[in-house]
Amino acid sequence: MNRKKMILAGMLLMAATSFAQAKYIFYFIGDGMGAAQRQITEEYKKGVMKEDGKLLMNSLPFSAITTTYSADTLITDSAAAGTALATGHKTNNGYIAKDTKGNDLKTLLEMAQEEGRATGLVTTTRITHATPAVFASHNIDRDDENGIASDYVKSNVDYFAGGGYRHFTQKDGELASKRKDDRNLVKEFQEKGYKTFVGQKSAQDFKKWVPKDGEKAFAAFEASHMPYEIDRKADSPSLSAMTEKGIELLKKDKDGFFMMVEGGRIDHASHANDVMGTIYDTIAFDDALKTAYKFYKENPNDTLIVVAADHETGGMGLGFGNNYFLKLDELKNVKVSVEDVLQKAYTGDRDKFFKYIADNMGLSKLTDAEKDGIIKAMDLQDKNKDASKMFGGYSPVAIAVTHIISERSGMQWTSYAHTAVQVPLAAVGKDSENFTGFKDNTEVAKLIGKSMGKEIK
Repeated sequence: MNRKKMILAGMLLMAATSFAQAKYIFYFIGDGMGAAQRQITEEYKKGVMKEDGKLLMNSLPFSAITTTYSADTLITDSAAAGTALATGHKTNNGYIAKDTKGNDLKTLLEMAQEEGRATGLVTTTRITHATPAVFASHNIDRDDENGIASDYVKSNVDYFAGGGYRHFTQKDGELASKRKDDRNLVKEFQEKGYKTFVGQKSAQDFKKWVPKDGEKAFAAFEASHMPYEIDRKADSPSLSAMTEKGIELLKKDKDGFFMMVEGGRIDHASHANDVMGTIYDTIAFDDALKTAYKFYKENPNDTLIVVAADHETGGMGLGFGNNYFLKLDELKNVKVSVEDVLQKAYTGDRDKFFKYIADNMGLSKLTDAEKDGIIKAMDLQDKNKDASKMFGGYSPVAIAVTHIISERSGMQWTSYAHTAVQVPLAAVGKDSENFTGFKDNTEVAKLIGKSMGKEIK
């Protein structure tokens, strides 16, 4: 080969390399997962669980910091932040893949479908919750989950997995339903050729299921959200298991796939100021990431994994008072979540409740001040049915308990809501070197789009 031909061949090779796209894209979103949530989880794994403390998400080769603000406020909600991460455009709080004027915004998932890729949405929340919704629905009201569910039926997404069957099941049917019309969306999925897994009893069938080429699947195991990881029983699919099954299905598509995986209950635990709920769900999220990472190791040249967060929740602070040391051993005897379990435990019987928190929250030896704080919360809760409004919608008694646990461990919370702090970003694989520095959340979507061969303007 002469010199001219060699140069031409080299140029063609460089061009081909430059325009090569990531065939497989994983988009992991830890809802409410700020830097503190990641750090305390890592320290707990190392110091208390005596495991390799390093979270995989904290070990990926490229990292960045992203802003989270929405179009109409510095403190975003999950709909607006999710829309930015899914479409590359800012919008108002509450909007699902709509711009500020109410026009539809094309999502990364829809772009992937245009490329012929298989697509999947996996979450520990209701599938119709804000973060998954922004990828396959368009609505100016995130609370219109029935409408979002209806959008899903016509979305052609290949794989859904999570909770929230109540927005798909028929009104007045055997399973719980929130629908106001007479539609049975589960049946409509079946008529479109989807294999369906609905309700807790379907979990074993889901576990045994071996996806076939060309199959589509809809799985919703709970009426509302999936259980917190700390509460999850063995027969309930983990986030990792749902991710693994999605990979088994989607990888059969010769054109590749796009899968969004959300650790949604990290956010819920932080709303409730539940430090152990946050830690366990962050571990579960990282375990799901490990499942995707295994696939990446088998397909390193074709796979992009991005780990993002939509915002931080709870204002988690790793430090309390004048103490310079975390005491995470104080957390090891916590056995249940705050939102789903603890706040239902106090029913007026005070002695019974104190025994309950001794057995399930590690609070067998309360100081006089700690016990007095719980009794005052009991007084308030007994006298005022609306007292929860003062504590983010949570039981005053449960909040009193969880704050004792937090303070004993050396950390504290500033809010029952979201905060405006910036959040970490990490990436590995094809084009991952672009996910560095200080970025707006809209840039994350644009970079993923670029890796798919799509330009977001």
